[in-house]
Amino acid sequence: MADDHRANTERHTERSNLTSSNKFELLLYRLGHVPGSDAHELYGINVFKVREISTMPTITPIAGSSPYVMGAVDIRGQIIPVIDLPRLMGCEPTRGLNILLVTEFARSTQAFAVEEVDEIVRLEWNQVLSADGSAGGKLVTSIARIDGNTGDSRLAQVIDVEQVLRDVFPSQHPSVDPASVGEALGIRPGAKILAADDSGFARKLIEQALTAIGADYIMTKTGEEAWQTLQQVAREAQQKGGRAKDTIALVLTDLEMPEMDGFMLTRKIKADARTRDIPVLIHSSLTGAANEAHVKNAGANGYVAKFAASELADAIRQALGFTPEKTAAA
Repeated sequence: MADDHRANTERHTERSNLTSSNKFELLLYRLGHVPGSDAHELYGINVFKVREISTMPTITPIAGSSPYVMGAVDIRGQIIPVIDLPRLMGCEPTRGLNILLVTEFARSTQAFAVEEVDEIVRLEWNQVLSADGSAGGKLVTSIARIDGNTGDSRLAQVIDVEQVLRDVFPSQHPSVDPASVGEALGIRPGAKILAADDSGFARKLIEQALTAIGADYIMTKTGEEAWQTLQQVAREAQQKGGRAKDTIALVLTDLEMPEMDGFMLTRKIKADARTRDIPVLIHSSLTGAANEAHVKNAGANGYVAKFAASELADAIRQALGFTPEKTAAA
């Protein structure tokens, strides 16, 4: 027990060091080859979404399940669905589906069947580029340059796991019901919420939620894009003798994003005299007490787990200081 506690403490300290330096760890794995090619391309997932890795156990088929669900496994009394990730990504395993990645994110636990695990690498977020609009399609959110920012670096595709869950379990991830978010927010005229998220699916849900509460918004795809947008707003406000906060009422940011993560974005906002009075709300699929502690250390004003529109709306109201009475009066 003492050894486990010591290991957890060391891991927590190590993660604190990573989140304070715009770095993260990526688990590399392979799914097989793409039809028409013999290459077994690299894919990656943030280590902190992976609960455990095991050899493939016996899988029990589930009648009537999605064609991308192989069945379920019983891991220490917990029944966990197993997603056939190669099939979903259009890959063909030639070495068998040998490894199970048990993952926890977006308030759920699920396992991904993969061909093999390669290694864990430590990267800076500036080694990760957005794949939005590229040939990667909607299921690939970014491309990581494993060996540094060089032209001959190995590349790993980072899958949009939130979109994966939407495609595999659509009934569990519906569009936002406007009736679920409560009364309109009542932000001052001309003010907007600046949102940042690299997942196309997450951006769509955020847009639906913000529209439902009557909030104008600016949507960005990376922390760097959000920061540059905010800098432009701050410069324009300064020239007019105003405040950036008059234009950007709140920043809503994901944690894992290409180029700059949500932790670094938050620190930059709070370190700049022109923007430090703007509330920052972290909106992430990475859940747990450790993440909330890191959020507080970064200076954010709040944290809400993805994705429940009503909770997001309430967290925005709280970060902006709106009580139900004030909201109704507005």
